[in-house]
Parts: sequence; structure tokens; C-alpha cells
Amino acid sequence: MIKVSDNVGQRLDLYLSEKLDLSRSKVQKLIKDEQVTVNNKLVNVSYQVKLDDEIEVDSDLNYDMNVEAENLPIDIVYEDDDLLIINKASGMVVHPAPGNYTGTLVNALLYKFNLTSGESMRPGIVHRLDKDTSGLMLVAKNDFTHEKLSEMISKKEVERKYLAIVDGVIKHETGTIDAPIGRDINNRQKMAVTDVNSKEAVTNFKVLERFNNNTLIECILETGRTHQIRVHLSYIGYPVNNDPLYGRGKCTPFGQMLHSYSIKLKHPRTGKELSYTIDPPVEFKEKLELLRQEKGNI
Repeated sequence: MIKVSDNVGQRLDLYLSEKLDLSRSKVQKLIKDEQVTVNNKLVNVSYQVKLDDEIEVDSDLNYDMNVEAENLPIDIVYEDDDLLIINKASGMVVHPAPGNYTGTLVNALLYKFNLTSGESMRPGIVHRLDKDTSGLMLVAKNDFTHEKLSEMISKKEVERKYLAIVDGVIKHETGTIDAPIGRDINNRQKMAVTDVNSKEAVTNFKVLERFNNNTLIECILETGRTHQIRVHLSYIGYPVNNDPLYGRGKCTPFGQMLHSYSIKLKHPRTGKELSYTIDPPVEFKEKLELLRQEKGNI
């Protein structure tokens, strides 16, 4: 997100061209393709920016830009010549995008590894986690592994399990949410359950623990749509706790209580089973402890 603090009154296409180091024609195409919003609304290329305008550019697009290597900490859970399994910290963006060129997982990976797979903007990235979602992620080191892992994910041969603290008490022990997801027509920062330009999305969940007004659940993805778990749980009335985009009320800066805690797959080259779990971050654990204390006081 870019917040306007200078060049007030400048045309949007020129403003973004200078801010993002993109050609003006490319920026104009982004705006015409409805990939740019100002204050959550679509505008035309001649819109004149105002002080404190909030400009969003769709981060799923690929851009011709030079991604710099940065010496940033990465928690490596597993590594060999073909792939990495990393524990991504909450708050870290996976790959660069306009307005967010540095401090991402890709910047950190390029400093430590010679990644030769994938797009120039997303070397090694075969699947993503949202910025404030923590936990286990796969990274491919070469084209062979990238291709194989992508194929395995599409065939549902990679098992990914998440922990989520949701608002509300879910009465069912298990459930399946089968609802297509696409871009929210009223807010392009968000995804939504919709029949318009959507894709199949399936999330399975199991209740692990109930509290006074919250529930700890395990989620297993059958598909991997943008914001899938967050959208699906909000759709059924149990949004992820502390989710600033799909949740209820005010949130702390930490972001949504969602953690990718388990991953299991067969190694794409050797066939050896890889299975890893990782504890959630301290903020997640502290929230759980608080909920358990509150439940015990009643």
C-alpha cells in the first residue's frame, strides 16, 4: 500500500510510474485492467492524487524489476540440494511487489541461496503464505523441483495443515467448506465467496479446543486460493481471530491467528517422505493461554 504524502494533484499514472519505477504505459495498463485502487475504489488514469490517498496495486502481478538480495533472518527447518522447508515469520511478505520491494522472503532467499527456478520476481516460490500468516513453506532450488512440487500441489500430494483461532464457538467437530473464491467486486483488496470469476476452493476443518467465545481448529486445504482459510471461515461466521481484513472489530498489529504448522510430502526426486511440524509463534501461544485462563475462571 502506498500512502500519498507528496506530489499532491499529480495524475495517478505519472505518480505511480515514478513511485514504482515502472513505465507509464505499464501503469496505465494496470489501471485499465482494474489492478489499481485508490481508497478501495477503482479510478481512471487521469485521477489526481490527494493527500493521504491510499493506493493499492494488485500484488499477484509479475513485474520487470531487479530484486535485490538482503541479509535477513530465515528459519530453515529442512534443506537439501533440491528444496527448502522454511518457517516463515508472521509479518514477512513472501515476494516483492509494487510499493513493497524489500524485506521479503525472496530478498532473504536470494542472499543465502542460488535459486534458479520460477519467475524472476518469485524465484523458488511454489506456494505462498499471507504476510501475517506464519509457518511452514516449501521453496524449490531448481527448475526440476519447482515443476515437480507445483505438480504435486495441484494433485493434492502435499499435505498442509494449519492451526487457527477463530471467533465464536463451533459446535460441529468437523466440517468441509466447499465454496468458490474470487476477487471481491466491492473491495479489490479482499477475496470473497462468489460465483463471479471464481475458482473452486475446499477447506476441511476439525475442532481441537473450545473456549468461552473462541475455537481452536485445524484446517487442511484441498485447494490453495488467495486468503482461502480466512475467507472461508469468515463466510461461515467464524472469522480468524485478529484478522484485519476479514475479522471482527479492532485488531492488534500482529495480524490473524493463523499458522501453517504441518507439512508432509514425498521428496520430488528421491521419494523419501518429508514430514515436519512447527510450533506457532509466541503471540499465538499467548492468545491460547489467555483463552484457557479465561475459560478456567468461569
